[in-house]
Amino acid sequence: MPNSRDMTQEITDTVHRYLDLVANGTAEQIAELFADDATVEDPVGGGEVHIGRQAIRGFYTNIENLPRATELLTLRVAGHEAAFLFAITVGPEGGRVRIEPIDVMVFNSDGKVAAMKAYWSPANITPGRA
Repeated sequence: MPNSRDMTQEITDTVHRYLDLVANGTAEQIAELFADDATVEDPVGGGEVHIGRQAIRGFYTNIENLPRATELLTLRVAGHEAAFLFAITVGPEGGRVRIEPIDVMVFNSDGKVAAMKAYWSPANITPGRA
């Protein structure tokens, strides 16, 4: 098992990779960051919890073919968890929206995301910039 400094760097790298893939990757590539039995709740309290890599892949197919960009605003790593505020701008020209969720990820000992919760609501959505 990596020491805490190595784990902090590994988690930091995975968060950056996640945001890069959300902006530029496929649903399959994003799902590979997650453990086989991982869960995703996005948004918290707003829908179903996606359980398992196949369900997570299905969730991310919703944005796979849309123009999108991400921007990390702040990141905190503690132990085997990360909390980060980021912005995602998604949608076609003239219909873009910007959402600023706070995601919390829990990582397993293999460095895979075991659970993710995204905290956002309609109050966190604004018209996206071009």
